[in-house]
Amino acid sequence: MTVVDDELSLVFSALADPTRRAILERLAEGDATVSQLAEPFEMTQQAISKHLKVLERAHLISRTRTAQSRPCTLDTEQLDVAAGWIALHRQVWADRHDRLDEHLAALRARRTPASKEETTP
Repeated sequence: MTVVDDELSLVFSALADPTRRAILERLAEGDATVSQLAEPFEMTQQAISKHLKVLERAHLISRTRTAQSRPCTLDTEQLDVAAGWIALHRQVWADRHDRLDEHLAALRARRTPASKEETTP
């Protein structure tokens, strides 16, 4: 497994949780502190902090220090990498699907004349 795969695994694992996705959506609007991020959720700031650590480990967010607060910032670079991986593989999967459709159509075309001959008295 390459380093890119490991990073992608961290990103996809982080994105698998709806709370973390909601946090990223909030951060897309601008930087926020832990308490601001915790407001819409019925969970403790400690639980939100755990989610933030997962996002930070996946390099989806970064934290800066401003006086007493540590606002979180969205880091889109890893999202771009993940989106690129999906786009690349989507094309591969689409090509395979198209080839499968062509193959099945060819099989049906071969069977159709034989089926008509069998039903003719």
